[in-house]
Amino acid sequence: MKKVYMCFATDILHSGHINIISKAAQLGPVTAGILPNEIIATYDRIPVTTLEERIRVFENIKGIDRVIVQPTLSYRSVLEELRPEYVVHGDDWRDGVLQCVRQEVISILAQQGGELVEFPYTHDEVLMQIEAQMRRQSAIPDSRRPRLRHLLRNAERPLRFLEAHSGLSGMICEKTTIVKDGSPRSFDGMWLSSLCDSTMKAKPDIELVDLTSRLRTADEIMEVTTKPIIFDGDTGGLIEHFVHNIQTIERSGISAVIIEDKVGLKKNSLFGTDAAQCQDSIEHFCEKIRQGKQALKTRDFMLIARIESLILKAGMEDALRRAAAYTAAGADGIMIHSKEKEPDEILTFCDRFHADCPDVPIVVVPTTFNTVREEAFWQHGVRIVIYANHLIRSAYPAMQAAAERILQEGRCKEASDEFCMPIKEIISLF
Repeated sequence: MKKVYMCFATDILHSGHINIISKAAQLGPVTAGILPNEIIATYDRIPVTTLEERIRVFENIKGIDRVIVQPTLSYRSVLEELRPEYVVHGDDWRDGVLQCVRQEVISILAQQGGELVEFPYTHDEVLMQIEAQMRRQSAIPDSRRPRLRHLLRNAERPLRFLEAHSGLSGMICEKTTIVKDGSPRSFDGMWLSSLCDSTMKAKPDIELVDLTSRLRTADEIMEVTTKPIIFDGDTGGLIEHFVHNIQTIERSGISAVIIEDKVGLKKNSLFGTDAAQCQDSIEHFCEKIRQGKQALKTRDFMLIARIESLILKAGMEDALRRAAAYTAAGADGIMIHSKEKEPDEILTFCDRFHADCPDVPIVVVPTTFNTVREEAFWQHGVRIVIYANHLIRSAYPAMQAAAERILQEGRCKEASDEFCMPIKEIISLF
């Protein structure tokens, strides 16, 4: 009999899926490929259920003879192994980010003598409401918090985190997807920067904005997004305060907090030695890590230690000594920072630390050493890349230019034409 292949990314099975499976089964034995959650996350929401749970569901659907894992969004490896006569899919992938995947399938089938069979996609108001409910389910704290650890366990490239400072910028992080080299590419999560939060409130970046206000911003973002969040915890403050604050951050559904090994009034690291900054002692910062970890209620939440040795010109050996000590104290990851434009010292640190602690995620923030591509970072052991302030830095010049143009022209037509998207498009985002 002729073989049929179908690929599924859904965790919501409805009548449309059952109908298309029934039609596919009439063509021959159906093999169902299930996409892993981290692959689905590159272009859509992360499923609420696990890969294993979805496999068990499909194994019990009438009309499906076999269930396998399709490890990538590309069908190539599966089609080259199975060589099915038919690939069956709904017609909803003719547009959008998946159309490149569709074209590849058509090309492979043409070489193999196979055929793509498409059925009309089922559009139903009830199903749309169910999908909306599942998105809300994805956003609740207990569902959201473990996602960073899960993504790290299955990552084959550095995770991309983009700064968000409002609900709108969070939606940009959540929804922005492009197609590159035939595959969708998106951000894996959001970075809640204290610098950007302070800047949005027109306050100096000196830990002036308190935790309550910071978490209010986080809550606005979490209301409209589902992806994991890393929280900028600055120094973490006094140990006596930190053990309580880290529990508050954990309860909110945030996936990780990063704290830096400095003491005293905060000054932005990119000032380097131009501003008086004092690095914490290894012993005291390790105690902060230990007590912070002991205060956590779940194993999902991550505490990541940020090392300022390169910023403060304390040297490579000091940075490596601190990384080893912080890891031994319980840190779930190490963020290494630098204000140099050349990446040499960062990459040297990553190579040496990764060689000693290959299972500890390294985090970098390439604000200044911005010529390094993600693929190169991965080769040096980096597992998370944070683009820490680019949305707010790009928003300000655009707003400033629009304001100046209105003043120049004495009207808003030119500013609207050159700098503004239509108000209808803004409204349709929500």
